[in-house]
Formats: sequence, C-alpha cells, structure tokens
Amino acid sequence: MSLAVAYARAQLGLAAPLVVIETHLTPGLPAFNLVGLAEAAVRESRERVRSAIMNAGFEFPGRRITINLAPADLPKEGTRFDLAIAISILAASGQIRADRLPACEYLAELALTGALRPVKGILPAALAAHGAQRTVFCAPGNAQEIALCEGLVAHAPATLREVCDHLEGRSLLAPVEHFPLPDSTTADLPDLEDIRGQFAARRALEIAAAGGHNLLMIGPPGTGKTMLAMRLPGLLPRLSSEAALEAADVRSIKGSLDATPDWCLPPFRSPHHTASAAALIGGGGVPRPGEVSLAHLGVLFLDELPEFSRHVLEVLREPLENRCVTISRAARQATFPADFQLVAAMNPCPCGYAGDPSGRCQCSPARMARYLERISGPLLDRIDIQVEVPRETDWLQLAGDEGRETTSCVAARVAEARQRQSARQACLNAHLGASGISAHIPLGQDAAVLLEQAFTRFRISPRVCHRLLRMARTIADLAGVEQVRAADIAEALGLRRMDRQHAEQRALYGG
Repeated sequence: MSLAVAYARAQLGLAAPLVVIETHLTPGLPAFNLVGLAEAAVRESRERVRSAIMNAGFEFPGRRITINLAPADLPKEGTRFDLAIAISILAASGQIRADRLPACEYLAELALTGALRPVKGILPAALAAHGAQRTVFCAPGNAQEIALCEGLVAHAPATLREVCDHLEGRSLLAPVEHFPLPDSTTADLPDLEDIRGQFAARRALEIAAAGGHNLLMIGPPGTGKTMLAMRLPGLLPRLSSEAALEAADVRSIKGSLDATPDWCLPPFRSPHHTASAAALIGGGGVPRPGEVSLAHLGVLFLDELPEFSRHVLEVLREPLENRCVTISRAARQATFPADFQLVAAMNPCPCGYAGDPSGRCQCSPARMARYLERISGPLLDRIDIQVEVPRETDWLQLAGDEGRETTSCVAARVAEARQRQSARQACLNAHLGASGISAHIPLGQDAAVLLEQAFTRFRISPRVCHRLLRMARTIADLAGVEQVRAADIAEALGLRRMDRQHAEQRALYGG
C-alpha cells in the first residue's frame, strides 16, 4: 500500500484539533515533501524521522514521499507530529500493518535513535483523543500527565520499535494506569497558626477565602503580608476532579504540570515585579498562557504591587472581570481561562514606614501620592478587600498567645460558607452579577441606610457598591445568617481602606 493515514493533535489555546497525517509514496527520485502549513520545527522532523526509522531497524523508503498535514489551513508547530509521521511512512511502505492506525493517535517527538521524547500540551490532546475514543501513544515522559485522564486507553513505549511491535501484535504494551484524585492531600502547607497577632488581616483572609474576593494588604516591611498570602491556598477547598483537570490543562500547555498526589491543590503563582505584560497575561507569536491563566482556580499573588509597571497592572482589569483572557495575533487567536483570586501586598509609602509607630518615615505627601498613583483607581475598584497590616508593637508578647486558630479550623468555616453559597446561587459571592445581587442579598432597613450614607460620604462608584454588597453577603454567610445586617455592611466598609483614605484626602484638600 502506497497511501497511509495516521492521526495526531495540534495545539490551539486549550483546544487540540485533530490533524490527519496523509502519506503517499510514488516512484521517482528520492524526495521528502512536507506540506500543510508546517512551521520550522515540523519541517525539521524529516531528518529526525529518517534517522529514527533506520535506527529502529526499518528501511527508509527510497521513493518520493509526500506528507500532507490536514487541515492545511491550520498552523502546525512543535515536534508532536514526529511519531505519527514515522508510523504513516512505515505503513505506506508496507513495513507495518495499516489497518490499526485509524484507531490510534500518536503524540511524541522522535530522537535520532528512535527513542520517544515528551512534548508539551499532551493533556488537552489526550482528553480530545478520549472523546474520539482512540488509543494514545506517547513518550514515557508524558505518561504521568496522560494518567490523569480517566477512561483513556494509552501506552507509553520507549521507542518507535515498541510502537510498531504493538501494532503488529508481536509484543503488546501494558496500558498506562489511571492516576486517581486522592481523597485527601498530604501537602505540608503553611499553617495560619504561625501568624502572631494581625487579627484584622486574618479575618480579611478568611472573608476572601469564603467568598472568592480579591485582597490587597498594606503595611510596613516584615509585618507578615507575604506569610498571610501564602496561607490562603490552605483555606480554599481542594479542587474536584473536573476542576483539577481544567487547571492541569493550562499547566500542561506551559510544560509545568507535575502530576503529584497534590495536583488537586489550588495553584499559587507569585511572579516577580519585573514580569512583563506578556508574562502576566500570556502572549507570543504562538499564544501561550501567562501567570493569570496558570493561577486558574487558584491564587495570583503580586508582592510589592506598586513596583510592577503600571502598564502591566492595567492588563489585569479585563481578566478580573471576565475570568478569561483572549490573546489575538495576526495568524491565530486563543482564549485561556483566568478565574483566579488576586492577592497583592504593598508598602504604604516608598520607604515603607508611613504611619509606623517608630516615626522613621520621611516621605513627603507629594512623594507618597506619586507612589500610590502607580495603582490606578479602576484596578483598585476591582480589589474587594483593602486591609492594613500594621507592625505589632507587642509581637514578642504574642508568642504565647493561645487564641491563634489553625488553618484547618478556619478552612472548616470557609467550607461551610461556600456550601451555603453553592446551595443558594450555585456560585461564589464574588461572581454574583447585578441580577444575582438583587435576588440573593436582602438588606435590612438599618443596613440599607448605612450603605446609602457610605455611598454619599465616600463617593464610591456603583461597582464598589456592588462589591461591598458581595463582601457583606460573605460576612453574613460566615455568621450563618440569611439577611445582610448593618454590622455586615459596616465590616465590609472597614475592609475598604483605600476608599476611606481617598475620602479623607478629598476632605482635607478639597475636590
């Protein structure tokens, strides 16, 4: 048979469209033509495939070889097509049976020796192959990712020869065993009990975890802002199998997926403040996910928030609202999920000690204003909780404090509050839309009056008003009450530190 067909998968964002490798052998001078909008790495597969076939003990056809990667208008990049190309050549030349090829998909790079090497983005391709009810052949280095896909029949041979022996029925390969979601995790996460004092910040962290709210912590250096942020993942519920796979898809594309027993933990990403907009949001000629997508269903922590470029911070505004990011390029467009909780930390002034009891701050009001202006008002509007983390003057005396709660105690309250939200509205309070706010956040008379007074006094925007209502709803859920009380509104207002500061500045300087 001089014509053979094999299947592989391309990568387009989180999608893995099917690619049909059509190989045709004709008489004539030896030639190897590869068509179908193949990029440089795919075109270079000609030499890898030639050497791999010969070193696997097969004969490379001395005829004119034409390989078409269909659909021809879909860009193909990377080395994931090597194995499928080699298998189709061997089938077209009659060296292996061609009747079993349509039931399988082949996703691996070939070494010159014929060994199989792993490729990025194998998990979305495996899930798509499972939906098409095909068997997957991949490299041993991808077996751990493939094992996350329940119900998929997959094999991870070490060499091209082993793939051919399995297809011929000479030596059958054992299937890759499914890696189940563990009932509980053994991860050694930082415990909230380690934090001395900072009861207001701990309360803010609990509210943020319970309702999915964004959080900004403001305080001098060394007061525990980073320690608090690192303890947020321990307060969040473990991801379900479906959610864990959704988060794992993004990391698989990036090549950073590690399928350990703790893969169901919410991701925690902490990029350095020198990160570019493309690193944070994603980008590249071939769109790749950024930090906001790698933090999907988890936490994105931005330490030293004003030190980030203002342009970089502004790209966060749309993902915070839409919970996804679309990257458009001239040749292609890709959409990545970005449903994350933003947690940020900053100093109150350039030197870091404004308002500190030590009195060491020497920053002028103009210098402090320029420092705070690095964070735009629209971005601050999207951060629900803005809490102060002051220096504890009696920190040494807090060493024997018995009132500190552990992460497990707080996580239990967070789980109960989230269950109430799920039963009531099937989403977190932070994700409630305008209609959901009207339907699920009933206000008492005193609460409505207090909110109206705050709206006038602090000149808050309707967006901030909605966020205050969502926070108050979360506070009420933690207390186990149905109606939002005036005390809940007051506590939510107390968690908007920047709004109060701006109102005080307007009252002092006018405007």
